[in-house]
Amino acid sequence: MSDDTFIGGLDSRLRMMLRHTWLLGIAGALLLIGLAAATAYVVTRPTTLKIAVGPPGSDDVRVVQIIAQHLAREGAAVRLQIVGKEGSGESAAAVDSGEADLAVVRGDMASKNGQAVVILRKNLLVLFVPAAGSAAAGTANAAAAASAKSKQKGKAAKKKGIEKIGDLAGKRLGVIGRSQANLALLNTVLMQYGVAPDKVAVTQMSIIDFGPTLREGKFDAIMAVGPTSSRYTAEAVSLASQEKEGPTFLAIDASEAIAQRAPIYESTEIPAGAFGGSPPRPEETVETVGFSHYIVARRDLSESTVGDFAKLVFGARQSLAELPGASKIEAPATDKDATVAVHPGAVAYIDGEQKTFFDKYSDLLYWGLFLLSMLGSAAAGLASYAKAGDRVAKLGMLDRLVELIGVARGATSLDQLDDLQGEVDGILKTTIQAVEKGGLEESGLMAFSLALEETRHAISDRRALLLAGTASA
Repeated sequence: MSDDTFIGGLDSRLRMMLRHTWLLGIAGALLLIGLAAATAYVVTRPTTLKIAVGPPGSDDVRVVQIIAQHLAREGAAVRLQIVGKEGSGESAAAVDSGEADLAVVRGDMASKNGQAVVILRKNLLVLFVPAAGSAAAGTANAAAAASAKSKQKGKAAKKKGIEKIGDLAGKRLGVIGRSQANLALLNTVLMQYGVAPDKVAVTQMSIIDFGPTLREGKFDAIMAVGPTSSRYTAEAVSLASQEKEGPTFLAIDASEAIAQRAPIYESTEIPAGAFGGSPPRPEETVETVGFSHYIVARRDLSESTVGDFAKLVFGARQSLAELPGASKIEAPATDKDATVAVHPGAVAYIDGEQKTFFDKYSDLLYWGLFLLSMLGSAAAGLASYAKAGDRVAKLGMLDRLVELIGVARGATSLDQLDDLQGEVDGILKTTIQAVEKGGLEESGLMAFSLALEETRHAISDRRALLLAGTASA
């Protein structure tokens, strides 16, 4: 088969396919519907984010679980998959390594690859000395307990005890929580007051089962880190209290200086009565240092995804009401000179610049419409080409019929007339097929009918003359 024959056959098939413009229209519509459905599926499909949080049994885990349940219940566009960790440091490492998309971390435990999304809570450093006779006083304060037989003696003993941060030198301090960040915070405070960290005997305890250790009474003072609503801090304060007297809270009156030296910390206060009791615990507002607790996101996580997540978390605050203090989620500072870097997606939501659906997909919609327009123009051009080809073919057949009239009148043999008749029959067959497919207009059909009739008459007349022997040689 020659190249011209192959190309001609391909062109013929293409023209035949393009003649069915209505089929092309249906195919195009189905294609558009399929593209729209696929786009809708991709856009509306929930995004699942892995969030690292720990330690097990902590308030952080409970908060994340409630948020995850809320998002699933509401059919939100973002869902959470919890990745359990031993603590804030491990959670931060999970984001840095790419193991998790989000993490719950302390503000004083920097994540190299994590940027803040929301402030989950504010943590306070709480330092206190157990009251004489309390469950946590034990043998460490046995002398104070013995001297507390009278009010006056109790006051005298208290004056000889731990009344300020500098008095912690040479004492035994129980720290609730095994995080190394707690020790870093303690050391920062001790050095501010000129106390060498190695002069304080520190014992760290698990936040889950610190109670029995405190009841053994091995400590002169206790340190807890967390929000004022922390049930662990409240339990420790309760163990350090007796019926008519709460623990002695140690003020960090140099908190502003500490915050200047270490911007990850901030100067704050423990409100009077923060831990309940009668009399209130503490009886007066106590100055201390604090830091924020964040949900951070990977730096390379999509801005739109992070913005949607931030919006959903703020919307879930009502669901967190069952956890005291957990509903106080707030936005981090988005200033350029802020201490903690905030994810651009969270900045967009917080500053009210989050993109709408049209903003997000305007480019895609524009190029999609442009492509569809191009495809439509191409389809119209091909259809026009096919119709033009049809018109040319029809005009060619009509011209051929007119030409055959002259050929028939000049035919010199019956065999020649038979060949002409066969060609006419072929043209007739093609015309009938075109009529069946709706590819021939009424005016065209009338022209073909007239031409066919004249051609047949010419062949018939010439055949009669040749049979009668009157035709010229």
